[in-house]
Amino acid sequence: MILFPAIDLKDGQCVRLKLGDMAQATVFNDSPADQARAFQAQGFEYLHVVDLNGAFAGQSVNGAAVEAILDAVDFPVQLGGGIRTLAHVESWLGKGLARVILGTVAVRDPELVKAAARRFPGQVAVGIDARAGMVAVEGWAETSELSVIELAKRFEGAGVAAIIYTDIDRDGVLAGINWDATLELARSTTIPVIASGGLASMADIERLTQPDARVLEGAISGRALYDGRIDSREALALLRQVA
Repeated sequence: MILFPAIDLKDGQCVRLKLGDMAQATVFNDSPADQARAFQAQGFEYLHVVDLNGAFAGQSVNGAAVEAILDAVDFPVQLGGGIRTLAHVESWLGKGLARVILGTVAVRDPELVKAAARRFPGQVAVGIDARAGMVAVEGWAETSELSVIELAKRFEGAGVAAIIYTDIDRDGVLAGINWDATLELARSTTIPVIASGGLASMADIERLTQPDARVLEGAISGRALYDGRIDSREALALLRQVA
């Protein structure tokens, strides 16, 4: 069970959004690389990074910040936001990312995702962001007509390494993970699922240790780590007990 600390990049800074709204951004660190080093020092073993500007622009915007993070740490880093082509995928993996996350393109061009997963085994994840159970795209600015489970099933057997599932209505507001929807998704697919959006307290960490939650690969935490609602060392110790 992996706990992924999150670094969300906006204009070169480490921020957290409220409900995915770029106008409601709180800056937590001017140096994403320093934040990454801090997470590694706390004992985390994997890092989740999102280029928020890139998600809207459809191409990398905070590339320099991501490269600085990769230079600063020696644990695996996964990146989402603005990765829309095979060339984008190849470029980022060539720079040392462990995994890229494809979101909007998973809806717009699922065959591209499958091709990327075949070409880069174990290094391509799908990001499924949902509002009221329906998939959102373009940096959460648009809601599609596709359900979360429908989208996940498109990639069964395609070699996708993981699904990162975010409940937008809970993101950045410390409301707790949407356990019902997240576990339903995990049970509906053979692809490992990572929970994102709303992880709020040590109670959520403890919930991750329960038998039914062990179907998950892990969970992503942002604001609750930054403001101290989750004690990183205590959380990591709890999750390491999960077989």
